[in-house]
Amino acid sequence: MGQDLDNAAVLLTGASSGIGAALALALARRGARLGLIARREDRLVQVARECSAAGAPDVRIWAVDLSDLDAAEQHAREADGALGGLDVLVNNAGAPMRKPVDQLTNDRVERTMGLNFLSPARMTLAVLPGMLERGRGSIVNVASLGGRLGILSEAAYSASKFAMVGWSEAMAADLHGTGVEVRIINPGAIETEIWDQPDNDPPFYQGALEPAADVADGIVAAIEGDRIEHYLPDMKAIIEFKDSDLDAFVAGLAAQKEEGIS
Repeated sequence: MGQDLDNAAVLLTGASSGIGAALALALARRGARLGLIARREDRLVQVARECSAAGAPDVRIWAVDLSDLDAAEQHAREADGALGGLDVLVNNAGAPMRKPVDQLTNDRVERTMGLNFLSPARMTLAVLPGMLERGRGSIVNVASLGGRLGILSEAAYSASKFAMVGWSEAMAADLHGTGVEVRIINPGAIETEIWDQPDNDPPFYQGALEPAADVADGIVAAIEGDRIEHYLPDMKAIIEFKDSDLDAFVAGLAAQKEEGIS
């Protein structure tokens, strides 16, 4: 059925930069009432000002480190109450982990899984009862192309995004007919800060990057539309190739690694 965003209450995580900041503006132009969450309060304040100027009737911010799972759940409940009951939760916050598997530590794996999957899961479970009681709502999970295929030197990141995709698929089935809808967003290579982060190796990918604003427009269309899964940009053919011949796909990744080393 899709969600009407005019005057809808939307909680958006990772809103201080990249896809999140672009999406906040796109939602503001649709007339949504916004709750914005990210770590950097100064950036949130600036995004909130831009959203108000773009037409959002109400914008509230929470500076929170969502890797703190208890804090993530607490602030989801707080935002739900402050906005009068959420119509849309967009789980967009996340972080990369570009390390080959033999250089991963338990801490790196758990930190990546916590922020990229467990935090969205906790926030979803915090606001879902209210959506079910009202008989409407949308849970939008920003996963990744890496949630459908393994990315070279990104085992922990891919694992966290695979978890989000599997969680979303099963949740969509569980919630069918309740009025609460699920959207899976799989961005490809997007122009954001994800490419330059501490404690990460340089990416093997050196190709073109899609503008974050284009992805934001795609997410808005997904919320308003009726399909569950969306590739932004459309790279579904790569997933179909991987699924048709996993051995060839893995061999191609290995060849890319050897080429990068040599």
